[in-house]
Amino acid sequence: MSGLPPYASTGQRVWYYTFRVICGLIFFFLIAPIVVVIPLSFNAQDFFTFTPEMLRLDPEGFSLKHYRDFFTDSGWQAALWNSVRIAPVATILSVSLGTLAAIGLSQDHVPARRAIMAILISPMIVPLIISAAGMYFFFSRIGLQGSYWGVVLAHAALGIPFVIITVTATLVGFDRSLTRAAANMGADPVTTFFRVQMPLILPGVISGALFAFITSFDEVVVVLFVGSAGQKTLPWQMFLGLREQISPTILAVATILVVVSIALLTTVELLRRRSERLRGMSPS
Repeated sequence: MSGLPPYASTGQRVWYYTFRVICGLIFFFLIAPIVVVIPLSFNAQDFFTFTPEMLRLDPEGFSLKHYRDFFTDSGWQAALWNSVRIAPVATILSVSLGTLAAIGLSQDHVPARRAIMAILISPMIVPLIISAAGMYFFFSRIGLQGSYWGVVLAHAALGIPFVIITVTATLVGFDRSLTRAAANMGADPVTTFFRVQMPLILPGVISGALFAFITSFDEVVVVLFVGSAGQKTLPWQMFLGLREQISPTILAVATILVVVSIALLTTVELLRRRSERLRGMSPS
């Protein structure tokens, strides 16, 4: 009965448990596709369904063959290498520009702050297909369509809103008297930023970087418009595998991406708790 006061009415008790059942059903609805994909990636057969051996938990029905295919196939490895080349650079650009934008927009004297903020986070709101089409026509005009830097800049534009939001949330509890004290002691703006401000907002910066990295690493729509065959990323390869030749290797790749995403999101949660402790709040 933890969470319920001893004087709770019957209606409150019913709602208490009903609410948890509803949350559990929603959680199951969201997690069920992942729960199905992971065991299927160990299927010993080239099927997308559970074999009788798997249902009997027979060891003969499980294999790492699809993971071996992923790590030995030249097409998959080329796509993985492209994703590894693109995502970190796009993340660095997103963090650099997004952090500066968040700090600037946190100043009270900046005119039209809300309008500028709405424009900067619009890539999160506008349908991705519209953003991809717009980037295609824009990069075609300036000669970046189909190039490595075109894909990097496109992914950076998608990652910047996540950095702005996380850094802005961290700046809400930032004590601005610290920067004024540093300036009074002779520190220039750059020194003040790296020695005073950056250590305190670092959890928000890293959280934004992780979200930007996940966005770039998992993105497929924009790269289809902006990229070329030379920038075929891992999600692009998965899309082609589903459209042209159905290969169970996709299940192994999907499982790897799920594990990486869970690890990164766990890191984000740990950083959120650390940020709250630094601001004197009790992490929930």
